[in-house]
Amino acid sequence: MTATTTTPTASRQRAPARELFGWAMFDFANQSYTLLIITVVFGDLFTRVIVGDAPDYRIGNLLWSLALAASYLLAVVCAPVAGAIMDYDASKKRFLFASYLVTVLATAALYFVAPGLAWLGVVLLIVSNLAYSLGESFIASFLPGLGPPEDLGKISGFGWALGYIGGMCSAIFVLLVLGEVSAENFERIRWVGPWAAVFFLLAAIPTFLWVRERARPRPRPPGQGALRLGLGRVAQTLAHLRGHPDLALLLVSVFFSMSGISIIITYAFIYGAQVIGWDGEVRTLMFVLVQITAALGALGFGFVQDRLGALRTYRITLWMWLAAIALIYLTPEIASQAQTRFGLDWEAQHVFLVVGCVAGLSLGACQSSTRTLVGLFAPRSRAAELFGFWGLATKLAGAFGLLAIGLVQGLLGLHSAILLCLLLFAAALFGARGVIEQRGRALAEAHDRGRAPW
Repeated sequence: MTATTTTPTASRQRAPARELFGWAMFDFANQSYTLLIITVVFGDLFTRVIVGDAPDYRIGNLLWSLALAASYLLAVVCAPVAGAIMDYDASKKRFLFASYLVTVLATAALYFVAPGLAWLGVVLLIVSNLAYSLGESFIASFLPGLGPPEDLGKISGFGWALGYIGGMCSAIFVLLVLGEVSAENFERIRWVGPWAAVFFLLAAIPTFLWVRERARPRPRPPGQGALRLGLGRVAQTLAHLRGHPDLALLLVSVFFSMSGISIIITYAFIYGAQVIGWDGEVRTLMFVLVQITAALGALGFGFVQDRLGALRTYRITLWMWLAAIALIYLTPEIASQAQTRFGLDWEAQHVFLVVGCVAGLSLGACQSSTRTLVGLFAPRSRAAELFGFWGLATKLAGAFGLLAIGLVQGLLGLHSAILLCLLLFAAALFGARGVIEQRGRALAEAHDRGRAPW
């Protein structure tokens, strides 16, 4: 089956600064959804106020996990097929725009989710997070065409760093105007959905103005519709993926690492409220510190990637995650021991702030390095399709991780359940052992030069 053609010479040049900025602005824009809806505000609002099954909120936590897991499973089905169609039809920008529009509309509608309407919240979460997840894969598929291999780490890191800055900017309105998450403040805090939607809508405009569609479409085979074409291309890729062992092993490792990261992203602030019992001021400070350290991690490790290699950087971040998870679990014990043994007036919530900085550095660096590795291992002529498989691995991981933590916390409580992340990051580290970066890059380049079949 003939793939979309590319221009190798042009694809080895760094894109103009305006286009790089436009591409990164999508990361800047969509962080309003990740941060305000999934991580900081709406998850806490949904579990503690909209469902509100105090004191342990296990039903609210379970419904939250099930809604997000369902959206990730749908993304698993849709992303690779859509990626294959985009590669053949050169339609990445059209698919990206559709996902962006659906995310904005469904997120704005979260305003109507109130106590007693948890089912509506579940439906809108599934729709909005599905569209957001697909858009995350679609925007990533532009990465291989934005510069030579030695620049992809810096470009990817710049995007992630700008994304965390966008998350901080989007949250200023919430912190200053909407206030705390509580039943008493519900009429104000429910505006978090419309605000996140408006921020995403406006901030992503540079992406659609300046990012180019570099591929050229090919006529579809007679009698073959878009869905059949996409499924055929996916089947072809699965059959040949064994010829790209480094990409295959990387996707397995990413499955486990993103399972752990999806749990942390989704439950970190819920954990702070339910297990640590932090004050509103500490919650706000944690938000600021995590955004800053995640941006520094993404940007700083982007340069590290281009010096040490993206694979070595990825492995370093996995070790950082193992340390962060152990510290998250031990936070109450560390605070208690500091008080009883050393007479230090340490509160668990303040220890948790330090732990949050370690997790923030790990978060930005790990996400950036995996996106870079896929960009290095993916032939440019099949970039959207293979980033669809990257999206498949990350979203399947999200579904698995959230279902697992939802069930485990239902049995053991959230504090003990967080140890599941230790096993997931250890499995990711083990899975990355067989990946050889230079071999993966060489196979991708050989395919683009017509020297390796697909």
